[in-house]
Amino acid sequence: MNTFDFSEHSHRRYNILTDEWILVSPHRTKRPWQGKIEKTEGEKRPSYDSKCYLCPGNERAGGAKNPNYSSTFVFQNDFAALVPSVPKGIFEKGGLLKAKSETGICKVVVFSPDHSLTLPKMKTEDIIKVVQLWQDQYNELAALPQINYVQIFENKGEMMGCSNPHPHGQIWAQESIPDIPMKKTKTMSRHYSACGRSILSDYLDIEFKEKERIVYENKDFAVLVPFWAVWPYETMIVSKRHFQHIGQMTEEEKQSFADALQKTTQAYDKLFDCSFPYSAGIHQAPTDGQVHEGWHFHMGFYPPLLRSATVRKFMVGYEMFANPQRDITAEYSAEQLRQLIL
Repeated sequence: MNTFDFSEHSHRRYNILTDEWILVSPHRTKRPWQGKIEKTEGEKRPSYDSKCYLCPGNERAGGAKNPNYSSTFVFQNDFAALVPSVPKGIFEKGGLLKAKSETGICKVVVFSPDHSLTLPKMKTEDIIKVVQLWQDQYNELAALPQINYVQIFENKGEMMGCSNPHPHGQIWAQESIPDIPMKKTKTMSRHYSACGRSILSDYLDIEFKEKERIVYENKDFAVLVPFWAVWPYETMIVSKRHFQHIGQMTEEEKQSFADALQKTTQAYDKLFDCSFPYSAGIHQAPTDGQVHEGWHFHMGFYPPLLRSATVRKFMVGYEMFANPQRDITAEYSAEQLRQLIL
């Protein structure tokens, strides 16, 4: 009689944070690939580019001039998706068509004055400065009464739609709580009310016992491939201590978080011997004045590369119309990444 095997047979996995399912089809890794082959991005970049909008002393596309900054640098996005002031507006028709005005603040966070330095190439002490800037910006934006959620994220590489090669991230702070953080707010609150512990604390207990999906850990953080991962080499950095947002991170935890960021991104670059593209974002408690005891700080990395530096995963077809699907298992990708850190 055949026995079910996660590594061989199709199955569904449940995402405890978003209350959604994904389809896993490990047998599809055997299919031949005749699809799109991406061009690899150029690896060598100068430390300074006179044409770069983000390099020190250069003029940005919006006309403002950057200072000759020597560390991290943050400024209000010249082409922001959200602006602080728009006329109040609510539209509703027939109970089906709904729209409302939305305000917010969008900032650009430049990691380093060096045009060539991505996070995996930066020193740990310089990544700590990025984490400190994230914390400072979160605290500043969270204090504003009109801001109810602060999203910190990075798009790395042309493949992820990054419009400027100078390593940087963004912060969007807005009036409404976006859909995914709202889903997580509900699942985390429900679990905390029922169990008195955060859902990620209980999840980490399972992962540390099984050890199959743990990629790296230090004193304060665990890097793992989530059981429900969608992207081929998706990872999540989870704080071992249960706290709600980056504003509560201690000095020691900021150092550990920088270490986890460095180890994770370095493993990505080693995986296919390229500057690994990804979208990464921090998920944390809304800033709407509520306590949100159940919220547990974490950061996700969603990289698109599947088989090599030139073959990527696309979310199309079934994934767009039914639910997300992946081929390689979370356990397999965790093992591949773990070997690159050890």
